[in-house]
Amino acid sequence: MKNIFTLCFCFITLMGCKNDKSEQNTTKLELSTSKSKAAKVTINNTEGKYQLLVNNKPFYIKGAGLEFGNIPALAKHNGNSFRTWRTENGEQSGKEVLDEAQKYGLMVTMGIEVARERHGFDYNDDVAVKEQKERIRKEVLEFKDHPALLIWAIGNELNLRSTNPKVWDAVNDISKMIHEIDPNHPTTTTLAGGSQKVVNYIKERCPDVDILSIQLYGGIVELPKYLKLFDWTGPYMVTEWGATGHWEVPKTSWDVPIEENSTVKAANYLKRYKIAIESDTTQCLGSYVFLWGQKQERTPTWYGVFLEDGKETESVDVMHYIWNGEWPENRTPQIESFTINNKTAYDDVIVDSGKELVASIKIKDFEKDTMSYSWEVLHESTDLKDGGDKEERPNTVKIEIINNSKGNLQFKSPKKGLYRLFVYADDGYDHAATANIPFRVN
Repeated sequence: MKNIFTLCFCFITLMGCKNDKSEQNTTKLELSTSKSKAAKVTINNTEGKYQLLVNNKPFYIKGAGLEFGNIPALAKHNGNSFRTWRTENGEQSGKEVLDEAQKYGLMVTMGIEVARERHGFDYNDDVAVKEQKERIRKEVLEFKDHPALLIWAIGNELNLRSTNPKVWDAVNDISKMIHEIDPNHPTTTTLAGGSQKVVNYIKERCPDVDILSIQLYGGIVELPKYLKLFDWTGPYMVTEWGATGHWEVPKTSWDVPIEENSTVKAANYLKRYKIAIESDTTQCLGSYVFLWGQKQERTPTWYGVFLEDGKETESVDVMHYIWNGEWPENRTPQIESFTINNKTAYDDVIVDSGKELVASIKIKDFEKDTMSYSWEVLHESTDLKDGGDKEERPNTVKIEIINNSKGNLQFKSPKKGLYRLFVYADDGYDHAATANIPFRVN
Protein backbone atom coordinates (compact mmCIF):
# COMPACT_ATOMS: atom_id res chain seq x y z
CA MET A 1 0.00 0.00 0.00
CA LYS A 2 1.86 2.96 1.24
CA ASN A 3 4.33 4.14 3.83
CA ILE A 4 7.05 6.56 4.81
CA PHE A 5 8.00 7.25 1.21
CA THR A 6 4.47 8.46 0.70
CA LEU A 7 5.50 11.36 2.88
CA CYS A 8 8.07 12.30 0.30
CA PHE A 9 5.67 12.31 -2.53
CA CYS A 10 3.28 9.71 -3.79
CA PHE A 11 2.22 11.54 -6.90
CA ILE A 12 -0.08 9.53 -9.13
CA THR A 13 -3.53 9.24 -10.42
CA LEU A 14 -5.15 12.19 -8.73
CA MET A 15 -4.72 15.05 -11.15
CA GLY A 16 -7.09 16.17 -13.82
CA CYS A 17 -10.29 14.25 -13.11
CA LYS A 18 -13.31 15.26 -15.14
CA ASN A 19 -16.94 14.28 -14.71
CA ASP A 20 -18.22 13.19 -18.11
CA LYS A 21 -21.14 10.82 -17.67
CA SER A 22 -21.83 10.47 -21.37
CA GLU A 23 -18.32 9.22 -22.16
CA GLN A 24 -18.34 6.85 -19.20
CA ASN A 25 -21.79 5.43 -19.93
CA THR A 26 -20.86 4.82 -23.56
CA THR A 27 -17.82 2.86 -22.43
CA LYS A 28 -19.93 0.80 -20.03
CA LEU A 29 -22.44 -0.02 -22.75
CA GLU A 30 -19.72 -1.20 -25.10
CA LEU A 31 -18.19 -3.35 -22.38
CA SER A 32 -21.44 -5.01 -21.48
CA THR A 33 -22.21 -5.97 -25.08
CA SER A 34 -18.71 -7.19 -25.97
CA LYS A 35 -18.45 -10.73 -24.60
CA SER A 36 -15.05 -11.94 -25.65
CA LYS A 37 -13.10 -9.39 -27.65
CA ALA A 38 -10.26 -7.55 -25.92
CA ALA A 39 -10.64 -3.80 -25.60
CA LYS A 40 -8.08 -1.80 -27.54
CA VAL A 41 -6.55 0.59 -25.00
CA THR A 42 -4.23 3.33 -26.22
CA ILE A 43 -2.74 6.59 -24.97
CA ASN A 44 -3.15 9.60 -27.21
CA ASN A 45 -0.54 12.35 -27.03
CA THR A 46 -1.50 15.67 -28.56
CA GLU A 47 1.35 18.13 -28.05
CA GLY A 48 2.01 16.86 -24.52
CA LYS A 49 -1.64 16.46 -23.52
CA TYR A 50 -2.34 12.81 -22.76
CA GLN A 51 -5.63 10.96 -22.95
CA LEU A 52 -6.52 7.32 -22.38
CA LEU A 53 -8.67 5.80 -25.14
CA VAL A 54 -10.71 2.61 -24.92
CA ASN A 55 -11.77 1.41 -28.35
CA ASN A 56 -10.95 4.93 -29.62
CA LYS A 57 -13.22 6.63 -27.07
CA PRO A 58 -11.90 8.85 -24.25
CA PHE A 59 -11.77 7.09 -20.89
CA TYR A 60 -10.87 9.12 -17.82
CA ILE A 61 -10.30 6.82 -14.85
CA LYS A 62 -12.76 7.38 -12.02
CA GLY A 63 -11.60 4.47 -10.00
CA ALA A 64 -10.91 2.77 -6.70
CA GLY A 65 -8.50 0.22 -5.32
CA LEU A 66 -10.57 -2.91 -4.80
CA GLU A 67 -9.16 -6.25 -3.73
CA PHE A 68 -12.20 -7.73 -1.99
CA GLY A 69 -14.45 -4.67 -2.07
CA ASN A 70 -17.98 -3.98 -3.24
CA ILE A 71 -17.96 -3.99 -7.05
CA PRO A 72 -21.72 -3.35 -7.44
CA ALA A 73 -21.46 -0.32 -5.13
CA LEU A 74 -18.62 1.10 -7.23
CA ALA A 75 -20.82 0.90 -10.32
CA LYS A 76 -23.81 2.31 -8.42
CA HIS A 77 -21.79 5.38 -7.44
CA ASN A 78 -20.70 5.82 -11.08
CA GLY A 79 -17.06 4.80 -10.82
CA ASN A 80 -15.80 3.29 -14.06
CA SER A 81 -12.73 1.28 -13.06
CA PHE A 82 -10.95 -0.48 -10.24
CA ARG A 83 -7.42 -1.73 -9.70
CA THR A 84 -6.17 -4.94 -8.13
CA TRP A 85 -2.78 -5.86 -6.68
CA ARG A 86 -2.49 -9.37 -8.14
CA THR A 87 -4.25 -11.58 -10.66
CA GLU A 88 -5.33 -14.13 -8.02
CA ASN A 89 -6.42 -12.62 -4.69
CA GLY A 90 -7.05 -15.87 -2.83
CA GLU A 91 -10.83 -15.45 -2.80
CA GLN A 92 -11.64 -15.01 -6.47
CA SER A 93 -9.81 -16.05 -9.61
CA GLY A 94 -8.63 -13.36 -11.98
CA LYS A 95 -11.32 -14.41 -14.45
CA GLU A 96 -14.04 -14.12 -11.80
CA VAL A 97 -12.85 -10.61 -10.95
CA LEU A 98 -12.80 -9.56 -14.60
CA ASP A 99 -16.15 -11.20 -15.28
CA GLU A 100 -17.79 -9.32 -12.41
CA ALA A 101 -16.21 -6.08 -13.58
CA GLN A 102 -17.64 -6.66 -17.06
CA LYS A 103 -21.06 -7.46 -15.60
CA TYR A 104 -21.17 -4.01 -14.03
CA GLY A 105 -19.58 -2.13 -16.92
CA LEU A 106 -16.24 -1.53 -15.18
CA MET A 107 -12.68 -1.82 -16.43
CA VAL A 108 -9.75 -3.21 -14.46
CA THR A 109 -6.16 -2.16 -14.02
CA MET A 110 -4.97 -5.66 -13.24
CA GLY A 111 -2.13 -5.95 -10.77
CA ILE A 112 0.69 -8.41 -11.35
CA GLU A 113 2.48 -9.72 -8.28
CA VAL A 114 6.20 -8.91 -8.54
CA ALA A 115 8.56 -9.94 -5.75
CA ARG A 116 9.91 -7.20 -3.48
CA GLU A 117 13.43 -6.77 -2.27
CA ARG A 118 12.11 -5.88 1.21
CA HIS A 119 10.61 -9.38 1.38
CA GLY A 120 13.94 -10.99 0.58
CA PHE A 121 13.89 -11.31 -3.21
CA ASP A 122 17.32 -10.95 -4.84
CA TYR A 123 17.30 -9.26 -8.25
CA ASN A 124 20.87 -10.41 -8.77
CA ASP A 125 19.52 -13.98 -8.94
CA ASP A 126 19.03 -14.37 -12.68
CA VAL A 127 17.31 -17.75 -12.34
CA ALA A 128 14.71 -16.41 -9.90
CA VAL A 129 14.13 -13.33 -12.06
CA LYS A 130 13.62 -15.53 -15.13
CA GLU A 131 11.22 -17.84 -13.28
CA GLN A 132 9.20 -14.83 -12.13
CA LYS A 133 8.97 -13.53 -15.68
CA GLU A 134 7.75 -16.89 -16.98
CA ARG A 135 5.11 -17.08 -14.24
CA ILE A 136 3.89 -13.61 -15.24
CA ARG A 137 3.83 -14.59 -18.91
CA LYS A 138 1.29 -17.32 -18.12
CA GLU A 139 -0.88 -14.85 -16.19
CA VAL A 140 -0.86 -12.35 -19.04
CA LEU A 141 -1.71 -15.03 -21.59
CA GLU A 142 -4.64 -16.14 -19.46
CA PHE A 143 -6.30 -12.72 -19.11
CA LYS A 144 -5.07 -10.55 -21.99
CA ASP A 145 -8.17 -10.97 -24.14
CA HIS A 146 -10.76 -10.23 -21.48
CA PRO A 147 -12.89 -7.21 -22.50
CA ALA A 148 -12.81 -5.73 -18.98
CA LEU A 149 -9.01 -5.49 -18.90
CA LEU A 150 -7.71 -1.90 -19.06
CA ILE A 151 -4.04 -1.73 -17.97
CA TRP A 152 -1.38 -4.07 -16.58
CA ALA A 153 0.18 -2.85 -13.29
CA ILE A 154 3.60 -4.47 -12.90
CA GLY A 155 4.26 -4.84 -9.18
CA ASN A 156 3.34 -2.52 -6.35
CA GLU A 157 5.68 -0.07 -4.64
CA LEU A 158 8.81 -1.92 -5.68
CA ASN A 159 10.84 1.12 -4.63
CA LEU A 160 9.86 0.75 -0.96
CA ARG A 161 13.07 -0.02 0.93
CA SER A 162 14.69 -1.16 -2.30
CA THR A 163 18.42 -0.71 -2.97
CA ASN A 164 19.07 -2.79 -6.10
CA PRO A 165 18.26 -0.84 -9.30
CA LYS A 166 18.08 -4.13 -11.22
CA VAL A 167 14.46 -4.41 -10.09
CA TRP A 168 13.68 -1.78 -12.74
CA ASP A 169 15.47 -3.83 -15.40
CA ALA A 170 13.16 -6.70 -14.48
CA VAL A 171 10.10 -4.43 -14.67
CA ASN A 172 11.13 -3.25 -18.13
CA ASP A 173 11.69 -6.83 -19.32
CA ILE A 174 8.23 -7.79 -18.04
CA SER A 175 6.69 -4.80 -19.81
CA LYS A 176 8.40 -5.74 -23.09
CA MET A 177 7.19 -9.31 -22.75
CA ILE A 178 3.62 -8.08 -22.11
CA HIS A 179 3.69 -5.83 -25.18
CA GLU A 180 4.94 -8.73 -27.32
CA ILE A 181 2.05 -11.01 -26.40
CA ASP A 182 -0.61 -8.37 -25.67
CA PRO A 183 -0.60 -5.38 -28.05
CA ASN A 184 -3.92 -4.08 -26.70
CA HIS A 185 -3.11 -2.90 -23.19
CA PRO A 186 -0.62 -0.39 -21.72
CA THR A 187 1.66 -1.13 -18.77
CA THR A 188 2.45 0.78 -15.61
CA THR A 189 4.34 0.32 -12.35
CA THR A 190 3.42 1.99 -9.06
CA LEU A 191 5.71 3.94 -6.77
CA ALA A 192 5.44 4.55 -3.04
CA GLY A 193 6.27 8.22 -2.96
CA GLY A 194 9.46 8.68 -4.85
CA SER A 195 12.66 10.59 -5.29
CA GLN A 196 14.61 12.07 -8.14
CA LYS A 197 16.76 8.94 -8.07
CA VAL A 198 13.80 6.57 -8.43
CA VAL A 199 12.14 8.63 -11.16
CA ASN A 200 15.46 8.69 -13.02
CA TYR A 201 15.61 4.90 -12.75
CA ILE A 202 12.15 4.70 -14.31
CA LYS A 203 13.18 7.02 -17.14
CA GLU A 204 16.48 5.26 -17.81
CA ARG A 205 15.72 1.61 -17.05
CA CYS A 206 11.98 1.33 -17.80
CA PRO A 207 11.48 3.05 -21.18
CA ASP A 208 8.98 0.35 -22.18
CA VAL A 209 6.53 1.19 -19.37
CA ASP A 210 3.72 3.36 -20.75
CA ILE A 211 2.38 5.10 -17.64
CA LEU A 212 3.90 6.15 -14.33
CA SER A 213 1.75 5.44 -11.28
CA ILE A 214 2.29 7.21 -7.99
CA GLN A 215 0.83 6.57 -4.54
CA LEU A 216 0.49 9.46 -2.14
CA TYR A 217 -1.68 10.22 0.88
CA GLY A 218 -1.48 13.37 2.99
CA GLY A 219 1.37 14.60 0.80
CA ILE A 220 -0.64 14.34 -2.41
CA VAL A 221 -1.24 18.08 -2.38
CA GLU A 222 2.44 18.45 -3.32
CA LEU A 223 2.02 16.30 -6.42
CA PRO A 224 2.08 19.12 -8.99
CA LYS A 225 5.31 20.42 -7.46
CA TYR A 226 6.95 16.99 -7.49
CA LEU A 227 6.06 16.35 -11.12
CA LYS A 228 7.82 19.56 -12.11
CA LEU A 229 10.73 18.92 -9.76
CA PHE A 230 11.40 15.48 -11.23
CA ASP A 231 10.72 16.67 -14.78
CA TRP A 232 8.12 14.00 -15.47
CA THR A 233 6.48 14.99 -18.74
CA GLY A 234 4.75 11.72 -19.63
CA PRO A 235 1.33 10.35 -18.64
CA TYR A 236 0.66 9.21 -15.09
CA MET A 237 -2.05 7.88 -12.79
CA VAL A 238 -2.55 8.18 -9.06
CA THR A 239 -3.12 4.56 -8.10
CA GLU A 240 -3.48 5.09 -4.36
CA TRP A 241 -4.65 8.16 -2.46
CA GLY A 242 -7.03 8.80 0.40
CA ALA A 243 -6.81 9.10 4.17
CA THR A 244 -3.88 10.82 5.86
CA GLY A 245 -1.25 8.13 6.41
CA HIS A 246 -0.56 6.77 9.87
CA TRP A 247 3.01 8.03 9.47
CA GLU A 248 1.76 11.56 8.69
CA VAL A 249 -0.52 12.31 11.66
CA PRO A 250 0.16 13.60 15.20
CA LYS A 251 0.86 11.02 17.90
CA THR A 252 -0.03 10.63 21.55
CA SER A 253 2.62 11.02 24.23
CA TRP A 254 2.92 7.21 24.21
CA ASP A 255 3.73 7.31 20.48
CA VAL A 256 0.62 5.92 18.79
CA PRO A 257 -0.86 7.67 15.73
CA ILE A 258 -4.13 9.59 16.06
CA GLU A 259 -6.63 8.62 13.38
CA GLU A 260 -8.80 11.32 11.84
CA ASN A 261 -12.54 10.78 12.23
CA SER A 262 -14.64 9.90 9.20
CA THR A 263 -15.83 13.47 8.66
CA VAL A 264 -12.33 14.97 8.70
CA LYS A 265 -11.19 12.22 6.33
CA ALA A 266 -14.01 12.94 3.88
CA ALA A 267 -13.21 16.65 3.81
CA ASN A 268 -9.56 15.82 3.10
CA TYR A 269 -10.50 13.43 0.28
CA LEU A 270 -12.37 16.20 -1.51
CA LYS A 271 -9.70 18.84 -0.92
CA ARG A 272 -6.86 16.58 -2.04
CA TYR A 273 -8.67 15.44 -5.15
CA LYS A 274 -9.32 18.98 -6.29
CA ILE A 275 -5.78 20.19 -5.58
CA ALA A 276 -3.81 17.24 -6.87
CA ILE A 277 -5.92 15.41 -9.44
CA GLU A 278 -8.68 17.50 -10.85
CA SER A 279 -6.23 20.33 -11.44
CA ASP A 280 -4.15 18.41 -14.00
CA THR A 281 -5.90 18.07 -17.34
CA THR A 282 -2.68 17.51 -19.26
CA GLN A 283 -0.82 14.45 -17.98
CA CYS A 284 -3.14 12.74 -15.51
CA LEU A 285 -5.16 9.82 -16.85
CA GLY A 286 -7.22 9.46 -13.67
CA SER A 287 -6.98 7.93 -10.22
CA TYR A 288 -7.82 5.03 -7.91
CA VAL A 289 -8.91 6.01 -4.42
CA PHE A 290 -7.73 3.73 -1.61
CA LEU A 291 -9.52 1.62 -0.41
CA TRP A 292 -12.93 0.64 -1.79
CA GLY A 293 -13.42 -1.88 0.97
CA GLN A 294 -12.11 -2.42 4.49
CA LYS A 295 -8.79 -3.56 5.89
CA GLN A 296 -6.85 -3.66 9.13
CA GLU A 297 -3.91 -1.29 9.02
CA ARG A 298 -3.10 0.27 12.40
CA THR A 299 -6.86 0.20 12.99
CA PRO A 300 -9.82 -1.53 11.26
CA THR A 301 -11.14 1.86 10.08
CA TRP A 302 -8.10 3.83 8.91
CA TYR A 303 -7.96 3.33 5.14
CA GLY A 304 -11.18 1.67 3.99
CA VAL A 305 -14.12 3.80 2.86
CA PHE A 306 -16.38 0.97 4.07
CA LEU A 307 -16.66 -0.45 7.57
CA GLU A 308 -16.25 -4.10 8.51
CA ASP A 309 -20.03 -4.62 8.36
CA GLY A 310 -20.19 -3.12 4.85
CA LYS A 311 -21.63 0.26 5.78
CA GLU A 312 -20.49 3.28 3.76
CA THR A 313 -18.54 6.08 5.41
CA GLU A 314 -18.69 9.74 4.43
CA SER A 315 -15.74 9.27 2.06
CA VAL A 316 -18.05 7.28 -0.23
CA ASP A 317 -20.32 10.35 -0.35
CA VAL A 318 -17.31 12.40 -1.46
CA MET A 319 -16.38 9.95 -4.21
CA HIS A 320 -19.99 9.96 -5.39
CA TYR A 321 -19.81 13.75 -5.57
CA ILE A 322 -16.48 13.66 -7.42
CA TRP A 323 -17.74 11.13 -9.98
CA ASN A 324 -21.23 12.60 -10.47
CA GLY A 325 -21.03 16.30 -9.66
CA GLU A 326 -23.80 15.94 -7.07
CA TRP A 327 -24.19 14.45 -3.59
CA PRO A 328 -25.98 11.14 -3.00
CA GLU A 329 -29.66 11.26 -2.14
CA ASN A 330 -29.11 10.20 1.46
CA ARG A 331 -25.95 11.53 3.09
CA THR A 332 -23.78 9.80 5.67
CA PRO A 333 -23.88 11.21 9.23
CA GLN A 334 -21.19 13.72 10.12
CA ILE A 335 -19.23 13.95 13.36
CA GLU A 336 -19.28 17.32 15.12
CA SER A 337 -17.39 16.25 18.27
CA PHE A 338 -16.16 13.16 20.09
CA THR A 339 -14.58 13.14 23.56
CA ILE A 340 -13.68 10.99 26.53
CA ASN A 341 -14.03 12.89 29.80
CA ASN A 342 -14.27 16.06 27.68
CA LYS A 343 -10.89 15.34 26.06
CA THR A 344 -10.28 14.72 22.37
CA ALA A 345 -7.78 12.27 20.94
CA TYR A 346 -5.25 15.11 20.73
CA ASP A 347 -5.44 15.80 24.50
CA ASP A 348 -3.79 12.55 25.71
CA VAL A 349 -6.50 10.60 27.52
CA ILE A 350 -4.70 8.94 30.46
CA VAL A 351 -6.68 7.30 33.29
CA ASP A 352 -6.27 4.88 36.17
CA SER A 353 -7.62 1.35 36.00
CA GLY A 354 -11.18 0.89 37.21
CA LYS A 355 -12.08 4.57 36.95
CA GLU A 356 -15.32 5.74 35.37
CA LEU A 357 -15.06 7.26 31.90
CA VAL A 358 -17.67 9.18 29.97
CA ALA A 359 -17.52 9.17 26.16
CA SER A 360 -19.75 11.45 24.14
CA ILE A 361 -20.29 11.90 20.42
CA LYS A 362 -22.29 14.61 18.69
CA ILE A 363 -23.64 13.83 15.22
CA LYS A 364 -25.14 15.90 12.42
CA ASP A 365 -27.34 14.15 9.86
CA PHE A 366 -28.65 15.99 6.79
CA GLU A 367 -31.90 14.02 6.66
CA LYS A 368 -32.28 13.92 10.46
CA ASP A 369 -32.37 10.12 10.37
CA THR A 370 -32.64 8.28 13.67
CA MET A 371 -29.16 7.34 14.87
CA SER A 372 -28.08 4.13 16.55
CA TYR A 373 -24.70 3.97 18.27
CA SER A 374 -22.32 1.12 18.89
CA TRP A 375 -19.07 1.17 20.86
CA GLU A 376 -15.99 -1.03 20.99
CA VAL A 377 -12.71 -0.99 22.91
CA LEU A 378 -9.72 -2.58 21.18
CA HIS A 379 -6.19 -3.17 22.38
CA GLU A 380 -3.74 -0.86 20.63
CA SER A 381 -2.38 -2.76 17.65
CA THR A 382 1.06 -4.34 18.04
CA ASP A 383 1.12 -6.17 14.70
CA LEU A 384 2.61 -3.25 12.80
CA LYS A 385 3.75 -3.77 9.20
CA ASP A 386 4.64 -1.46 6.32
CA GLY A 387 3.75 -1.20 2.67
CA GLY A 388 0.22 -2.43 3.35
CA ASP A 389 1.33 -5.91 4.38
CA LYS A 390 -1.32 -7.94 6.20
CA GLU A 391 -1.88 -7.06 9.85
CA GLU A 392 -3.97 -8.91 12.43
CA ARG A 393 -6.92 -7.07 13.95
CA PRO A 394 -6.40 -6.25 17.66
CA ASN A 395 -8.51 -8.12 20.17
CA THR A 396 -11.75 -6.65 21.51
CA VAL A 397 -11.66 -5.75 25.18
CA LYS A 398 -14.61 -6.56 27.44
CA ILE A 399 -15.55 -3.46 29.43
CA GLU A 400 -17.97 -2.81 32.26
CA ILE A 401 -20.68 -0.51 30.91
CA ILE A 402 -22.49 1.72 33.40
CA ASN A 403 -24.79 3.51 30.93
CA ASN A 404 -25.19 3.58 27.14
CA SER A 405 -27.68 6.10 25.78
CA LYS A 406 -28.01 8.36 22.71
CA GLY A 407 -24.35 8.83 21.88
CA ASN A 408 -23.12 8.77 25.46
CA LEU A 409 -21.27 5.88 27.04
CA GLN A 410 -20.26 5.52 30.68
CA PHE A 411 -17.87 2.69 31.36
CA LYS A 412 -15.07 1.62 33.66
CA SER A 413 -11.54 1.66 32.35
CA PRO A 414 -9.94 -1.78 31.89
CA LYS A 415 -6.68 -2.97 33.40
CA LYS A 416 -3.34 -1.31 32.68
CA GLY A 417 -2.55 -1.04 28.97
CA LEU A 418 -3.01 0.86 25.72
CA TYR A 419 -6.45 0.95 24.09
CA ARG A 420 -8.72 2.70 21.62
CA LEU A 421 -12.41 3.44 22.05
CA PHE A 422 -14.30 3.21 18.73
CA VAL A 423 -17.75 4.61 18.10
CA TYR A 424 -20.04 4.00 15.12
CA ALA A 425 -23.12 6.15 14.39
CA ASP A 426 -25.51 4.36 12.02
CA ASP A 427 -28.32 6.21 10.20
CA GLY A 428 -30.31 3.08 9.31
CA TYR A 429 -29.55 3.44 5.58
CA ASP A 430 -26.24 1.55 5.43
CA HIS A 431 -24.19 4.66 6.26
CA ALA A 432 -22.14 5.21 9.40
CA ALA A 433 -19.82 7.80 10.90
CA THR A 434 -16.89 6.52 12.92
CA ALA A 435 -14.13 7.79 15.17
CA ASN A 436 -11.73 6.46 17.79
CA ILE A 437 -9.73 7.87 20.66
CA PRO A 438 -6.54 6.19 21.92
CA PHE A 439 -6.32 6.07 25.72
CA ARG A 440 -3.77 4.80 28.22
CA VAL A 441 -4.64 3.10 31.47
CA ASN A 442 -2.14 3.29 34.32
